[in-house]
Amino acid sequence: MLCYDVSNRIMGSVMPILRGFFLTLFATLLSACQTMAVNARQADSPAAPARAAPLTILVHGGAGSARPGGLPEEDDAAYRAALTLALDTGYQILASGGSSLDAVQAAIVTMEDNALFNAGKGAVFTAEGRNELDSSLMDGRNRDAGAVAGVTTIKNPILAARAVIDKSPHVMMAREGAEEFAKAQGLTLVPPSYFHTDARWKQLERARAKAEAKTALPATSHFGTVGAVALDKDGHIAAGTSTGGMTYKRFGRIGDSPVIGAGTYASDASCAVSATGWGEFFIRGTAARDICARVQWNDANIQDAADAVIADLEEMGGTGGVLALAPDGSHAFSFSTQVMFRGVKTAAGSEVHILADETEQQMSK
Repeated sequence: MLCYDVSNRIMGSVMPILRGFFLTLFATLLSACQTMAVNARQADSPAAPARAAPLTILVHGGAGSARPGGLPEEDDAAYRAALTLALDTGYQILASGGSSLDAVQAAIVTMEDNALFNAGKGAVFTAEGRNELDSSLMDGRNRDAGAVAGVTTIKNPILAARAVIDKSPHVMMAREGAEEFAKAQGLTLVPPSYFHTDARWKQLERARAKAEAKTALPATSHFGTVGAVALDKDGHIAAGTSTGGMTYKRFGRIGDSPVIGAGTYASDASCAVSATGWGEFFIRGTAARDICARVQWNDANIQDAADAVIADLEEMGGTGGVLALAPDGSHAFSFSTQVMFRGVKTAAGSEVHILADETEQQMSK
């Protein structure tokens, strides 16, 4: 009897605990099944469409010193019209669903074909009286890149940079080899005389006189590069740069424009950058990559990152500017010169600026 009573007491105390345990277990299993059912229904339902990236393109036409008294009115209007054409050309591709890489390329072609800019048709002369062109292009989607340097007969060097991406396993080609490759790809080749303009020849003559007198070359001898960055509907970014280099350059000098990470860089993980300025300093400072590294690893906003790198280059003794674009559409212009030919176009509209004291508040987003 004693054992029976003890057993009854134990069971009496244990049963409520067991009932509570099994009720809790049942409730947990029921909740899990309900959650699984909801998830299954959601999986079977069409996914909400992803929000399209804010279509954006930025262009520049070089940076440097202002002329005394500023640009003549007709020149000012011509530069603004040329920048607007580049913006419109690239943005039209973005608006029609095209890629950022195609948009950047198309925008730069318009500037290479315009003698106002130190790229393509308007390239400056070397000390020997030649036009030697450099260009690069980078796809932020997969970090594919292509570049050509020191070419003299390729009408649009940016198209040769694109061909390096699409038609070769390489990143950079130079001089005769790059021209042979361009010919094999069916790109338009022109006689060197195509690039000659009287304005650039006079610029060379002034630089030669300065050199012979052992005085400093004019500040504008370092500047004039063109470039673009863009963001397409799929959220991919790209960057490109093209230049004739530095007036009176010698010994096959190559600047930053064809150097990936210095004059051009793009990665969907950080930003896209195109630079213009004194190329030696942009190479030494790995300027374009440094801006994107600050965005990616330091969580810096795009304007702060660009400003910090331009300030660092200025401390080294170099001047110039950059345009930068992040995959969220935020963008920046930063430069240490009196002039930077620049513009931006988004769904909200477009604008172009030339002088440093023109409003930048509207241009930083």
